[in-house]
Amino acid sequence: MPMVSRRDFVQVGFCGLGGVTLPLWLRLRAEAARQGRSYVRDKAVVLLFLSGGPSHIETFNPNMDAPSPYCSATGEVTTSVPGMAFGGTFPRLARLADRMAVIRSFQHPIGGHVQAIVHVLSGGTSPDGDGAEGFSIGSAVARLHGRSDLQTGMPTYALLNSEEVDPQYRNERGRVVRGSAPGELGTAYGPFVPTGDGPLREAMSLRLSAERFAERRRLLASLDRLRRTADATGALEGADRFTQQAFDLILGSAAEAFDFSREDPRWLARYDTSHIRVGKKRFRPSDLGRLMLAARRLVESGCRFVTVHSAGWDMHADSNNPGIVAGMRMLGPTVDIAVSAFLEDLQSRGLSDDVLLIITGDFGRTPRINPRGGRDHWPRLCTLAFAGGGLPTGQVVGRSGRRNDEPDSEPITPKHLAATVLHVMFDVGTLRVARGIPRSLQRLIEQAAPIRELV
Repeated sequence: MPMVSRRDFVQVGFCGLGGVTLPLWLRLRAEAARQGRSYVRDKAVVLLFLSGGPSHIETFNPNMDAPSPYCSATGEVTTSVPGMAFGGTFPRLARLADRMAVIRSFQHPIGGHVQAIVHVLSGGTSPDGDGAEGFSIGSAVARLHGRSDLQTGMPTYALLNSEEVDPQYRNERGRVVRGSAPGELGTAYGPFVPTGDGPLREAMSLRLSAERFAERRRLLASLDRLRRTADATGALEGADRFTQQAFDLILGSAAEAFDFSREDPRWLARYDTSHIRVGKKRFRPSDLGRLMLAARRLVESGCRFVTVHSAGWDMHADSNNPGIVAGMRMLGPTVDIAVSAFLEDLQSRGLSDDVLLIITGDFGRTPRINPRGGRDHWPRLCTLAFAGGGLPTGQVVGRSGRRNDEPDSEPITPKHLAATVLHVMFDVGTLRVARGIPRSLQRLIEQAAPIRELV
């Protein structure tokens, strides 16, 4: 489905001062202001989606008390929280376990990538994952919160992904774009997608060559020239407030959100994952740290739901994918570095209770390792973890069976995930009696229960 593209985003600033074309979400902001939306809370969500199906065993349920092959192939790292051990590639996150809540009974019924991604990202509102009904969780937040921030003009919902070079990673990126679609809520509630080729992507780089640095300076210089031209000609004095908001977005929030030169170099270094090369047939430097930093900056600029995509977690040990040990040793450290930096950064800024981080993916992996050294698709137990957002953390929710194959407690489903997000972002009691909410979204609000240990 159509998304709000980078071209839509920048056209206001680079088409000149006359004949400005405004995106639909900006023209309809007045509607959100009129409705009041007293049920909105000042919170944000960052959803880190590990596409391909991250192993629940090698991430947050190593199960080392069980015999092989039902335990982690990468060992475990103990944490300060009793009963909460992480897979062996997450030592930094293990030190932050008190800020996390790990779900060990998350499951759903779909074992195919395309459908599972839609099912999870839709919070179960697409029961079969075919996209014929339902909507992404991010689109639901945008519909309830409003399409954009009333102060900064930044879109409420954004999707951050990488310009992939590996064919398998490209496939996964397309699947996550599909799963992030607004469905029956309408294209106006699809995600803003600022990443990709071009100057904005280069402006987000943590490490720049001299040539790339020059490109970023030219981008910022063009924004400065636009600002000076607008001031000198008085072009904005007679503009209606929609046009004014468009200029505010280009000249203020957008430029600031993607200008990493404003960051402390020490934090840039902590986020940096570019020394890790990721891929199977073709490799590139990991930019997950850059994406997580961009997510934090977008949240500060007014985004309220940011999906960050990390590809490559389909660890079958076949011609397209690595085995479980090699795959986790490649991708595990990218998550360990990027997420630990993100959580510590939020803490340093006093934002830990205001921003909820969610980590999940398509599904989990088989408890048994296949003869090639990989794990296959397994939706009956999946990866899910939370951090921050004002939720009670430092706990394990649910438990798996001894073989790490099924929940041994009440299952948590994608609908529980969606309901938990809604309870964090909104006063659901007020929301239930609000007018003008689509019936399908109202059903989710009324029927889906949040994870009770968290909300």
